[in-house]
Amino acid sequence: MSCKLTTKDCDRILAAAEARAEEIGVPMVIAIVDESGVLKAFKRMDGSLLISVKVAQGKAYTAAALRMTTREVGERTQPGADIYGMQFADVGRIISFGGGFPLVKDGEVVGGIGVSGGSCEQDEDVAQAGMAVLAQ
Repeated sequence: MSCKLTTKDCDRILAAAEARAEEIGVPMVIAIVDESGVLKAFKRMDGSLLISVKVAQGKAYTAAALRMTTREVGERTQPGADIYGMQFADVGRIISFGGGFPLVKDGEVVGGIGVSGGSCEQDEDVAQAGMAVLAQ
């Protein structure tokens, strides 16, 4: 049975991620894409960085397209690593630093979340807070 990322799922993910960003005091941009990498939900918090708009969407796309975290993409695209060069396959869309995660629902990748605005660790923390609602 194929499951999908619903609008209701996205609303819950955005709310949880935004709440975490507010809790840590960092204005973030949060992007959610479906399994095809198409933008499904988006939030730009007041005071977030302009560059974060593109970066968050790229992180979400990368996580869905490659079905791995953007941190893992960064590790695996270093010279000599197993997928070195992948970052050039879709120039401008593949992001290779932390803050993007595949969204998994009932064991199936249904999309990706990308968060940008803080350090990679803060971006990952906020993304994970949003992702946690899919497990509930």
